[in-house]
Amino acid sequence: MNFFEQFWLQLLEVIRHLGPLEIVDVVVVTFILYQLLRLVRGTQGTQILVGLILLAVVGVVSTSLNLILLSWLFRNATFFIVIAVIVMFQPELRRALDQLGRIGHIGRPLSRYNTRQYNQAISEAIRAAERLSMKHTGALIAFERDVGLEDYAATGVRINGEISAEMLQSIFYPNSPLHDGAVIVRGDRIIAAGCLLPLPEEGTVRERLGTRHRAALGLSLASDALVLVVSEETGNISVIEEGKISRNLDPDSLRRRVAVKVASENGNGRFRFLR
Repeated sequence: MNFFEQFWLQLLEVIRHLGPLEIVDVVVVTFILYQLLRLVRGTQGTQILVGLILLAVVGVVSTSLNLILLSWLFRNATFFIVIAVIVMFQPELRRALDQLGRIGHIGRPLSRYNTRQYNQAISEAIRAAERLSMKHTGALIAFERDVGLEDYAATGVRINGEISAEMLQSIFYPNSPLHDGAVIVRGDRIIAAGCLLPLPEEGTVRERLGTRHRAALGLSLASDALVLVVSEETGNISVIEEGKISRNLDPDSLRRRVAVKVASENGNGRFRFLR
C-alpha cells in the first residue's frame, strides 16, 4: 500500500468519526491558513511559499517512491528549513503577531491613545495641511493610535511640544532641517520631527508613488497609524490608513475622512464628530 492509498484510507476514517469538536477544529485551522495566505498575498512571501510547497511535494514523492537518498536529505534538512522559513517570513510573522495583539484592543491598556486628544490634533493638522497645500509644500504627519511609534520617533529630533497648525507649518517650511522627514503625533503633542518611516517591501505597491507616499504606506502597513500626506508636486492632500490611500481630498472631505466618533459628554451613548 503506497502513501496515497494510506492517506485516502485515513481521510475516510477521519470523516467517518467526524463530530462537532472535529468540525470546529477544521474551521479554526482553515481560518488560520486563510489569514496566513492573506498576509503573504502581494508580497515576495508568495513566491517563497510556492517554493516551499514544491519542496514538500518532492519530499512526499521521495518517501512514497522509497528514494532513500532524497528521503534522507529531506529528513536531515527539516531543522534548517524551519529556521530558513522563520527568517524569510520575518516581516509577515511580525505583522501577524502585531494584528493578533490588536484583537479586542488587547494592547489598549498600554497605549497612550486618547480619542479626544487625537481629534484635536487632527483638527490642527488639517488647518496646517490646507495652508501647506496652497503653497505646494510637502508634509508627512503620522498619528499614533494603539500601536506605538516610538521606534520611528527615535530616528528623528525630539520636539515634545503641543501640536498647532503654526508649529507644523514651521517644521515643513522649505529648506528647514526637518522638512523632509515625518512628524509623529501622540495625543495632542508632536513627539518628534524629521523621522524616518519604513518603506513597503518590493512588490507590495503596484502603483507609482513618491517617497512620502511610499513611506506613509509602509508605516500604515506596519502599524494602525493614520498618516496625512501633502504632495510637494501637486499640493494634493492624501490620507493613508491600513495600506489604503484616499487621494485629492478637499478640506471638507478630509475632515469627514479622518474624524473619529467620540462619546458625547452627556453620556447618552450617542456619537458626535470633533472638528
